[in-house]
Amino acid sequence: MFIDTHAHIYDDQFTDELNAMLERAESQQIGQIWMPNCARETIPGMMALAEQYPDRCLPMVGLHPAYVNDTVEDELAAVEDHLNRNAFMGVGEIGLDFYWDMTFVEQQFVAFKTQLRWAAEQKLPVSMHTRSGHDRNAFKEAADVIEKLALPGLTGIFHCFVGTLDEANRAIEMGFKLGIGGVSTFKNGGLDKVLPHISLDALVLETDAPYLAPVPYRGKRNEPSYIPLIAQRVADLKQISVDDIARHTTANALSLLPSLYDNLLPG
Repeated sequence: MFIDTHAHIYDDQFTDELNAMLERAESQQIGQIWMPNCARETIPGMMALAEQYPDRCLPMVGLHPAYVNDTVEDELAAVEDHLNRNAFMGVGEIGLDFYWDMTFVEQQFVAFKTQLRWAAEQKLPVSMHTRSGHDRNAFKEAADVIEKLALPGLTGIFHCFVGTLDEANRAIEMGFKLGIGGVSTFKNGGLDKVLPHISLDALVLETDAPYLAPVPYRGKRNEPSYIPLIAQRVADLKQISVDDIARHTTANALSLLPSLYDNLLPG
């Protein structure tokens, strides 16, 4: 079994063929799809999927940094309300994004720290977005925040990890997994210089569907059924079998699930 630890399958791009997409994922042995939230507007569609497929489509709740603006207080209030009223497997997608717009960077930091604290309080993993730009390293600044807060038991995934070996080791030392997706298959993605030196115990797989499709689908809509393509690339770089990648990355992902999901754990 594989687990896609990061896929926005509630996106409008899947509306017309949701069942077919899920059938394709099942045919490729994708046992679970973890769904990170973006903003309050995406919560209803995500929760509808979680209710329809409670053992396969697992929801998170959070405010994505690219959605942070002058309504941040209202958005955070909505996240907190859902977090207190409903069951979620994690807090996400949260983090820092310096790529698109720097207007609300200060508010991004407030939202990030607030949601990290909520995750630690509720013993939930986080799914973190760190996209650099404007000469600022989002991974470094997010890691600095986490280390300074020193929240007991905080763990999770650095989603769409594309950093250096030093950054990978820093994330692992803080107790986080690295989300490896379609970028690993790109010719100049850079992960070929990192993944051979990283323990399998630190890796989980993701698509970030509908974005960042792996080769040979690069530039097209991504979906969870493409996880085996990513697994094959990691297997090639690690010089081990795809079965080993499936076994290790699935175990790594399952280790992050909160006790609420004990019924989904093997044995």
